[in-house]
Amino acid sequence: MLESLEVKNFTVFASARLCFTEGLNVIIGGNGLGKTHLLKLPYAVMAVSAEEGRKSSGRPPTRTLLQARLAENLVNVFRAERLGRLARRQQGQKRCRVRLAFREPGASIEFGFALQSKSEVAIDRSPSVWLDRAPVFLPARELLTLYPLLVSRHETHHGVFDETWRDTCRLLGSPMVKAPHKIPKTLVRPLRLLEKQIGGQTILERNGYFYLRRPTTKDMEVPLMAEGSRKLAMAAHLIATGALLGKDCLFWDEPEANLDPKLIREVAKVILLVCRAGVQVVLATHSLFFLRELEILLNREFRDVGQRCFAPRRGVDGLEVSQADRIVAADPPSPLDEPSGRSNRFLEDLRG
Repeated sequence: MLESLEVKNFTVFASARLCFTEGLNVIIGGNGLGKTHLLKLPYAVMAVSAEEGRKSSGRPPTRTLLQARLAENLVNVFRAERLGRLARRQQGQKRCRVRLAFREPGASIEFGFALQSKSEVAIDRSPSVWLDRAPVFLPARELLTLYPLLVSRHETHHGVFDETWRDTCRLLGSPMVKAPHKIPKTLVRPLRLLEKQIGGQTILERNGYFYLRRPTTKDMEVPLMAEGSRKLAMAAHLIATGALLGKDCLFWDEPEANLDPKLIREVAKVILLVCRAGVQVVLATHSLFFLRELEILLNREFRDVGQRCFAPRRGVDGLEVSQADRIVAADPPSPLDEPSGRSNRFLEDLRG
């Protein structure tokens, strides 16, 4: 489990330290405040550790391997021209420093790089063990319709697509769990909620395309579904294939994007059910409606789920991050107050 992330001079952040809970972690803020960066950075590091651990045949991590693999994955996940582009540009040429702490003993890591860095990071503290469970990243965009293109083009057009898209497509291409009873009971409920909203079950045919299998009518091509429904179908398919089984952390960028208010309510419930199933969830949002739905559920049905909230803000010397132990205690940035302000202006106009 991810316990904390500490950065200095990373992209738009001068300095930030985020302490995560094992349940729900929400990063809130308007556009351009680095929310997605705070998802991609820990994901990139955790993905390298889990993948290399799977291939290591019991060999412990080495600095030489980590220096190259971390740099490669950071560049691919952020789609930067080179590693140094991820260092915050400022006078004085200060190094970027990153520290991730995990609950697993010996898994924590510290590294850094400078503006001139190209293909290697400098390891300040090397882990002694690999992470044994991989993370999952769900982007703001649904990938079911892009799946055939991404699978066929990624190897020949490396670096064109976000590396998180490739990783997610690998999971989407996993075979379905043949025995439904192998899906934990804690994940069956969110799966059924999602399938109810989309009207069936997603299947991947041999032609490489996804279809919606409906109980009373013929299968429907996924591209014919509404975009919001396709997003829910992607999440449902990952649960149905067992992709979330044994996973340590789910990173989800703007789960509410392209969803109507009713579906946003259901997605909020699904996320909290996934947390209750033992998956640590870190998500980013700029929807005040979505935050309020999470608050309502946490106060009523999901009081057992831990919660923490982070809010990037513009400081004197770059972006900073404030945090609170409860979503309702967080002070939402001004862009999130706009829906409330719009409603108040509308009511004022009606009163004349």
